[in-house]
Amino acid sequence: MNITLIDGHFTAKEALDIITQIIHVKIKFHESKIAHLDNEEDIKMREKRVKQLQKDLYDLRKMMDEGKKSYGLHAELQIK
Repeated sequence: MNITLIDGHFTAKEALDIITQIIHVKIKFHESKIAHLDNEEDIKMREKRVKQLQKDLYDLRKMMDEGKKSYGLHAELQIK
């Protein structure tokens, strides 16, 4: 099953707002899991993922500040 979450053209600010909110939800998910884990290996994996998401968001902001005025976004969730 596939669910289309985003499909359209947005101003740079709108696109950045949408992506930022999605990334923040994912970061909060990992942080909530970290708070309840005892396994050091799982904690480190989730901490690494949070850092990667934060870096991706930083890089995206930098790219969009220097880039186009609008962006096409498409995000689809594949459930297997």
